[in-house]
Amino acid sequence: MIDFRAALRALCQANVKFILVGGAAATAHGSARLTQDLDIVYERSSENLQRVVSALAELQPYLRGAPPGLPFVWGVRTLAMGLNFTLTTTLGDLDLLGEITGGGRYEDIADHTIEIELFGVRCRCLDLPKLIEVKRAAGRPKDIEAIAELEAILEEQLLAP
Repeated sequence: MIDFRAALRALCQANVKFILVGGAAATAHGSARLTQDLDIVYERSSENLQRVVSALAELQPYLRGAPPGLPFVWGVRTLAMGLNFTLTTTLGDLDLLGEITGGGRYEDIADHTIEIELFGVRCRCLDLPKLIEVKRAAGRPKDIEAIAELEAILEEQLLAP
């Protein structure tokens, strides 16, 4: 399991523009489901790519599931040439997403976020209605299973005084 505290602090201290999505976002909204990795959508400007590279460099990012020894150069050029990266780091697994199904890029979902505080740092998190929407669009069994719980949380929030 990833060290959420250390990973979020590394990203925030480097001023990376990112949005928390996936299971960690669901947990931030009150889901009881356990997630093993951190999923973020990152803004892809050249300045932010540099911040991402700097933030994660000490964490020795490597392509998750790739054979050991496969050449992988962590740098701005690598990020610019790709889009979505499933990484393993010294802190655990991190999904670095330039785009998500049902949501799009950072710019597309930025208006569907809330600011939250986790482990003493403030970050953007996908809001609950949009999180439900992207999980539905992803259509994976684990996402479909999570939707019922997330909808119940949303309904409870809407009914609260």
